[in-house]
Amino acid sequence: MASVVERLPAFRYRDRVLALCTFAFFVTMFGRLAISPVVPRITDSFEVSNAAVGLALSGMWLAYGLAQFPSGVLADRYGERSVILVSVGGTAVTALLIAAAPAYPAFVLATVLLGGMAGLHYSVGTTFLARIYDDVGTAVGVHNTGGTVAGLLTPVAVSWVAVRYGWRPAVALGAVVGLVGVVLFALGVRPTEPRRPDQPIRERFRIGPLSELLSRPSIAFTVVLAALGEFAWQGVASFLPTLLIEHHGYSATAAGIAFGGYFVAQGIAQVVVGVASDRFGRDVVTGMCMVVGAAGIALALATPHVVAIAAAMVLVGVGMSFGAALLPRFLDHLSDAEQGAGFGLVRTVYMFVAASGSVVVGFLADVAGWTVAFGSVIGLLCTVAVALAANRLLGPGW
Repeated sequence: MASVVERLPAFRYRDRVLALCTFAFFVTMFGRLAISPVVPRITDSFEVSNAAVGLALSGMWLAYGLAQFPSGVLADRYGERSVILVSVGGTAVTALLIAAAPAYPAFVLATVLLGGMAGLHYSVGTTFLARIYDDVGTAVGVHNTGGTVAGLLTPVAVSWVAVRYGWRPAVALGAVVGLVGVVLFALGVRPTEPRRPDQPIRERFRIGPLSELLSRPSIAFTVVLAALGEFAWQGVASFLPTLLIEHHGYSATAAGIAFGGYFVAQGIAQVVVGVASDRFGRDVVTGMCMVVGAAGIALALATPHVVAIAAAMVLVGVGMSFGAALLPRFLDHLSDAEQGAGFGLVRTVYMFVAASGSVVVGFLADVAGWTVAFGSVIGLLCTVAVALAANRLLGPGW
């Protein structure tokens, strides 16, 4: 197989790498999403509360965010291919550990480890694609669809297996998918040359260079934009179905169908937004996504009418695909030598800051209602759009 891969024309090999990185992202997202549909079964199995399982999931997402920076450092030292293989394989192994957990503490530990293993992929996969694609936005848009497809398929597959065989085999599906990912990636992607094979890893964690990178105006500005956008994304992803159920009286099934429509729109829009950002500019397309997303949320708040809600799901899906335009903005401001660790660092920072999105939106919904909760999300999206417009019109050039 390796000899076949070596003989592929450059453009065909490049597209193969994109397809396999996208599938690797699908694997890591599948593993993370496989737990949520079976939470009631897990609470019954371990005789714990929803809050206890929620604590494990929070630990998973935090570990996912914290793994972004070390993943870039490891890729610079050992090459992107090796790190992605560890991520996909580690996702498979930790999914098995969760399925086999004999008690709640073991379940928590395995779930947190799953987040760390899955978190090794995204930053490395993105910078890997930046090395072989000139149209980075297009590549990132396609890459992101792996997560979107996982969002559509995972709940269905996991729920089906759980009903028939129990929650442990359902979660173990992540191991099956991960094994397929490891085999395909190992056979289809050539070994990659590390950027800094001789530099000691501990040097990459020195505070001075990290602070210098984050303090650059163009990077700091983009980190703020990304943190606000990710905060909004988490709030929407966590509570959009609940908004339809509690604010408009939709059934759980109808809300689930609408939420599926949101994922479909986002999946399609990822590619279009990425292509548009390469052609028309990162800031213009990102700003348009923010405005469209804010309009969609406002429409979802305003009326329960089925047609209006369908339109709102499309608009929100398009708006929440902003990452395909915004994330390449980091790469545009990082040198080739900085992209591995640098992109991982900024991902860790803004995801850590934005991790409270679900908690804050949920809290606002409890104390002030859904209009205030999602109104705050609209405000954040509009803030990003205004900041981009001001940067463009007033000329800081960040």
